[in-house]
Amino acid sequence: MSAAQDTDQNTAAAEDGFDHLIHAPARLRICAALDHVREIEFGALLTLLGISKSALSKHLTVLADAGYVTQRRAVRDTRQRVWLRLTETGRAAYRGHVAALHHIVAEDSGARTSAT
Repeated sequence: MSAAQDTDQNTAAAEDGFDHLIHAPARLRICAALDHVREIEFGALLTLLGISKSALSKHLTVLADAGYVTQRRAVRDTRQRVWLRLTETGRAAYRGHVAALHHIVAEDSGARTSAT
């Protein structure tokens, strides 16, 4: 699926908060990691997630294009570093998506309980 298709799906996100753009496993993990910090360095996120640089870059581009993530470049220890953070829009979308997932799980649990 292309980044443009992902963005189109995001604009059509369900009113219940389910966000198809965030739902991709790697992007969900990225948002989860970023939700707990002010910002994180690209290399640290790479280590935390255990995915390739190219995969992380691709998913970050999709999130950035949607306005969910911002990047800040800075020199540290004489090396260029990229720092990442969730935007307020991204944080709200991530938390709404998590709430939608909890709602889906609760509905499923209720359906199984009433079926027994």
